[in-house]
Amino acid sequence: MDNQKGSLLMSTTKLEKKVKPAKILVIDDEAEITEIIETFLKDFGYEVLSENSSVMGIERAKTFHPDLILLDIMMPFMDGYDVCDELKKNKETEHIPVIFLTGKDARSDEGKSFQVGGDMFIKKPFNCNRLLEIVRIVLMSINK
Repeated sequence: MDNQKGSLLMSTTKLEKKVKPAKILVIDDEAEITEIIETFLKDFGYEVLSENSSVMGIERAKTFHPDLILLDIMMPFMDGYDVCDELKKNKETEHIPVIFLTGKDARSDEGKSFQVGGDMFIKKPFNCNRLLEIVRIVLMSINK
């Protein structure tokens, strides 16, 4: 009986190792924010890449092929709405869910984030555990 449990545990471990971690791209012009998010999510097994430029974020989405994008709204040159709009117009990136992260608080901002194709809206400052919950929910919804 113990041998059966041992081989079951080994099989389960092998299965867990074969499952690829979800890839998350963080696009935010504040390096401290991207560092915190990247470190936190990597601790939970996600593969995370960060960009501090909206333009580079769009390019990285095409090469990194993330399962999810965390995107700031207020960025120089190109705001998060424009970034999301560009991502949703591109065949390579249109399917990637986008969670907006922002210090903005107006209802119109939240509404606009959904209009351009965003999937969720989280206000800064945010609790990292709450962010993790939302990331898991969004990832589960695309894996159904």
